[in-house]
This record gives sequence, C-alpha cells and structure tokens, in this order.
Amino acid sequence: MPQQSILSASPANSSSSSSEIPVLSGRLHDWVFECHGFWHNAVLIITSFLFVLYLALQSKNSFRKLSHGRSQIIISYYCSLWLVSLLNLAWSTFQSWECSPGKELAWNLLSLFTTSGMLFLEVSLLAFLFEGNNAAGLEPLTRTFGISGIVVGFDILLKAIYLFAFGIPLFIDTSDSTHHTKWNLWVIHKLVLTVIYGFILFMYHSKWRERLPARPAFYKYVTIMFILNFLALFACGLTGSGTAFGFWLYRFTVVCYHAFYLPLLYITFLADFFQEEDLHLENVYYSEMKDAGFFETDWE
Repeated sequence: MPQQSILSASPANSSSSSSEIPVLSGRLHDWVFECHGFWHNAVLIITSFLFVLYLALQSKNSFRKLSHGRSQIIISYYCSLWLVSLLNLAWSTFQSWECSPGKELAWNLLSLFTTSGMLFLEVSLLAFLFEGNNAAGLEPLTRTFGISGIVVGFDILLKAIYLFAFGIPLFIDTSDSTHHTKWNLWVIHKLVLTVIYGFILFMYHSKWRERLPARPAFYKYVTIMFILNFLALFACGLTGSGTAFGFWLYRFTVVCYHAFYLPLLYITFLADFFQEEDLHLENVYYSEMKDAGFFETDWE
C-alpha cells in the first residue's frame, strides 16, 4: 500500500512541477520583455550593474585613499554614492514591478527612495559648486548636507502626498495625458533644475565665475545636466498636452538619467580626488625615499 500511494502521488507531483515551469518562464518573459521593452530594461540593468561592479572592484583602493585623504566631504559623498548606486541597481532590476498588479506600493516606495537619493547627490553637488573654493572642512560639509537634506525632505514629502494622499501615479509611466497634475508637477520639478543649471552656466560666463571651482569637469557636468533637464522639461510639457513623441522623449531622459548620471557624478566629483591622492602618495613616497638616501647614487 505505501508503494501504491507513492506511485499514485508521483504523477501529481510531476504535473505540479510541470505546471510551475510555464509560470516561471512567464515571469521571466515579463521581467525581461514586458514593461517598456527589452532594450529599455537591458540598458538600465547592465549600466547600473557595471557601475556597482566598478565601485566594488575599486573599493579597496578607494577606502585606502580616503583614509589617507581625511576629506570629510569626499568620504560622506562616497558613502552616499554607494547607497544610492545600490538603490538604483534595485530600481533598474525590478522594472517589472511598475507593470505588475499588486506591486504598486513596493514600486512607488522603491522609486521614491531611489529618485530622492539621486536628487540628494545632485543637490549636494550643486551646493558644493556654490561653495566654490571654500568647500573644505566640517562647516561646509554640514551646510552642504543640511541644504540638501532640507530640499530632498521637502521633495519626499510633496511626492508622498501626491502618491498616497491623492493617488496620483507619479512613478507609473504611461502615455495617458489625463493625469495633468502629475505632468504639471514634473514640469515644475524639471523647470527648477533647468533654471538652476542655466544660472550656473551664466555664472561661468560672467564676472562671478571666480566663485565657482576652476575645473573644466564641473563646467561639462553642468552643461550636460542643463541639456538633460531641458529635454525632460520639454518632454513633460509635450506629454501633458497629449503628444506621443513627448512620452518617448521623457522615457529616454529617464533611462539616460538612471543609467549614466551616477557614473557622470563619479567622474566629475570623485575621480579627480582619487587621482590627486595617487599623485600625492607618489610624492610622499618619493620624498621619503630621497630622505633615506636612495637617489644619492644617481648624483654621484
């Protein structure tokens, strides 16, 4: 009897396992191909994963250089970059949540914290730019992060009210232009950033340029962000008026922002610091070796 029961149960087990295969394949298909398409998801996942992988491979050298540098601003910014990069990787990986019933709350929370983290880095760098050559020490760090925290806190509160009090789908993107409040909010959001970046570009070409850091990388960063936010502003306006091209352009700016902003920020703000630390350490090692008499034979 036990053998018969086992044998009689085996077809049921095999049928249940075979029924799970289409379910898993269907989920995989939805995760890769559905909700904005394959290339949209592939670009976001690959770029965010490669950047986190790069940070991981460079982490040992980066922590060593940070310990020698003793820069509180750079250390805080580097740790914030790590946290936001992991959030952005999760946001890119779980794109299917946006189109999955029952995942709206999880997607809204993940999108809210990811975009707010990226905005925190963005506002912090803008505050650092306005600090100019005085951005060193604990006081500028407190002031910079304080301003960023206030701005981002207000942004989170406003978006949370729109999401959970009014039920406006800020982070569920469709070409439906009936949500005028949503697109009006994004127009204001992109307009503020466009005006700020435009004002900084104006400062670079005015008598106030001395107040800004004299580095070409910062100028290039501001130019790129001005163009990106201007395109996003234009796209939100078109989408709100019911233009299909506007929605395509808006999604294009979203992909560019989440795929390339964090690497751009790293190249602009942190890469030079690590290179300078390399040169500084080489000079220190050279001076120590020279003091120890390693190069005296060269002169003889």
